[in-house]
Amino acid sequence: MASEALSAGAAPTRAAPSVGWTLLLLAVAVASGSTIQSAFSPFAEITKADMGLSDLQLSYLQGLAIAVPAILVSIPLGWLVDHKTRRWLLVGMSAVWTAGQLMTVWADDFNSMMLARMIASLGGTCVLPIVISMAADLCRPETRGRSLLLLSIGKYVGTALAFGAGGALFGWLAARPEPLFEGLSAWRQAHLLVALASLALTVLFLIVREPARREVALKGASLRQSAAALWSRRAFLVPLFIGQISVIMADNAALTWTAPVLSRTFGLSPEQFAGWVGGLVLAAGVLGSIIGGIAADLGHRWKPGKGLLLGAVVASAIALPCALFPLASTVPMFALLLGLLLLTGTATGLLTATAIAVLVPNEFRGLCLGAFIVFGVLFGFGIAPTVVTLGSEALGGESQLGLSLAIVGGVSGAIALAAFILAMVRAPARA
Repeated sequence: MASEALSAGAAPTRAAPSVGWTLLLLAVAVASGSTIQSAFSPFAEITKADMGLSDLQLSYLQGLAIAVPAILVSIPLGWLVDHKTRRWLLVGMSAVWTAGQLMTVWADDFNSMMLARMIASLGGTCVLPIVISMAADLCRPETRGRSLLLLSIGKYVGTALAFGAGGALFGWLAARPEPLFEGLSAWRQAHLLVALASLALTVLFLIVREPARREVALKGASLRQSAAALWSRRAFLVPLFIGQISVIMADNAALTWTAPVLSRTFGLSPEQFAGWVGGLVLAAGVLGSIIGGIAADLGHRWKPGKGLLLGAVVASAIALPCALFPLASTVPMFALLLGLLLLTGTATGLLTATAIAVLVPNEFRGLCLGAFIVFGVLFGFGIAPTVVTLGSEALGGESQLGLSLAIVGGVSGAIALAAFILAMVRAPARA
């Protein structure tokens, strides 16, 4: 059976070419889920005007809409990842987020849009336990940093496509003398094209092959046993969670409010900034993934366990001043600081995922990732965007959005640095 346990360090059961293709398909799945999750952001201001929404409602659509379903689904999904066939979980999740994207096209008020984005947003977060678990079983522990970097690149390719392709699609559709899809505005037509592409990819994921499981120390563990095993590792996992969740807060707040800040501060429209923001996200994602993957493997070889997180400490220290990007006086400086913030955030994310893939045993690795997602989306998506909105209101109104965003990013960055230092000190040498 595909789920049969393998001893630690056993040779892969698939040939190298099969492993490479499977990793590539898993990366495509991450990219698809990330694209759908981020598809709303480039059109936030246009949707606000078209549907008569407020900034607070925008924050819900890009925050709580992601957080609530992920909080509800991640823990049971994580347990399923540890015990069931993961390829079918992947296909099912892709079908769900595609349905949510289709619902976005025809949502005509805040409530229906909130429901649509809740369903669509499951992909960018809940796909991660599935693909990380599968990728970890395809590779040996000492090479998992480099194997997971492909998944990390997929995530940022998806976000970049949401901005770059989304902005380009909107510009093309808005310029057409006749609508491509009768009765739909340009931003709704763009959402529909994205949904159709996601539907095609859902069919493609049927060919993904289930890898055999490695490093099973507690075969057949119940949910209670798995939770107890994770709790016994809390001295390491709690600061690790806090560090990366703080990074997620800073990065997601930045991505959520980048478009409104550029529109309000510099007077740019989506077709003017979506392309370069998408390119920036992609470049930061690719470079950050490569740096994080190499740093993880080199660090683990230098000092097993603790060395994995040295790169996260360095990256979070570099990110701290970059959180001031919303206060930049020019667009190039804005772009430079934002790019560095996202690059370092990508690196710490991959280092955290690698630490879990290497230092947490297989039979509760998915549950650990699910628990991480619950807290990550609660604070990073459910709280951070709304805190920025409430902060701007307390500082004087919507004109203070940039200042509030800088404060939230700076505080989150300081917490991340302290937490990663503590996690590195407490990291075990092996799973």
